[in-house]
Amino acid sequence: MSVDPIDAVSSDINVPALMGTQTGVGGTGVLGTGPANGVTGQSTGSGFSGVFGQSASGPGVSGSSTGSVGVDALTETGPAAMRAVHHGDGPGVLGVCQGSGHSGVFGQSASGPGVSGISTGSVGVDAKTQSGPAALRAIHAGGGLAGEFVGNVHVSHFLIVDGDIQLTGGDLAEQFGFIGLMPAEPGSVVVLAGDDLVRVSEQPYDRRVAGIVSGAGSYRPGIVLDRQPDPNRCTLALTGKVWCKVDAEYGPIDVGDMLTSSPTPGYAMRVTDPARAFGAVIGKSLGSLQTGRGLVPVLVALQ
Repeated sequence: MSVDPIDAVSSDINVPALMGTQTGVGGTGVLGTGPANGVTGQSTGSGFSGVFGQSASGPGVSGSSTGSVGVDALTETGPAAMRAVHHGDGPGVLGVCQGSGHSGVFGQSASGPGVSGISTGSVGVDAKTQSGPAALRAIHAGGGLAGEFVGNVHVSHFLIVDGDIQLTGGDLAEQFGFIGLMPAEPGSVVVLAGDDLVRVSEQPYDRRVAGIVSGAGSYRPGIVLDRQPDPNRCTLALTGKVWCKVDAEYGPIDVGDMLTSSPTPGYAMRVTDPARAFGAVIGKSLGSLQTGRGLVPVLVALQ
């Protein structure tokens, strides 16, 4: 059956130029068929849709294709080629793929993010799988970073690493509770003061010496153990490189000198009496200081 084309025009903004109504179940209100677009909708007014679809229970607009995309959206200057807004509790966009090995939602961009997720009250992107190898997988084909996080990262279970872990910090540190009137500034030498407690050193060759407070100079801790949200705790360098406050009044300090606690509170000095230094050595100096007080890099090695 052939049907003559219909040219419908309406000058009333409240009356559609063409309206199709189907009262049966499963029928079509308007059917367009042709070698080009089956149905073309165009709007010359501002803020109106070229094609508008509304349904009480089914899809407002449905697109289907046996050889290409079901719905194709294109814009030259608009904010988005396609916009989906859900005023209820459902997702704005729902992508379902029945084929094997394909994506439910696929995003591609020449210069911006392929897929972007933003939320003001929950996670930006949520990934979940029941049996797949990973809920979220990121691959950088060009050899760059597969993932980059700006902010803290929480891992509730195991962290499995096949390659090396590269840390920019210089020492392995652990937090201890701090007591005493003198503050434990970065670079200060501290001694044991009880269970999980330290205080600033005040005696030479103190065998209770525990280490150096991390964070002075250009070195930062690579790993911090036993971190707790307590302002009265200090981060103590147990091994590695750290800047230390030293006092050269008790002898000039050169590279390779063993260091121990000094009479100056919180400062280290060069070991000049090996017999007294047993059990009181903090580490070896990586720098030098001939006179006065200052900071030198130290390789922490308690002995």
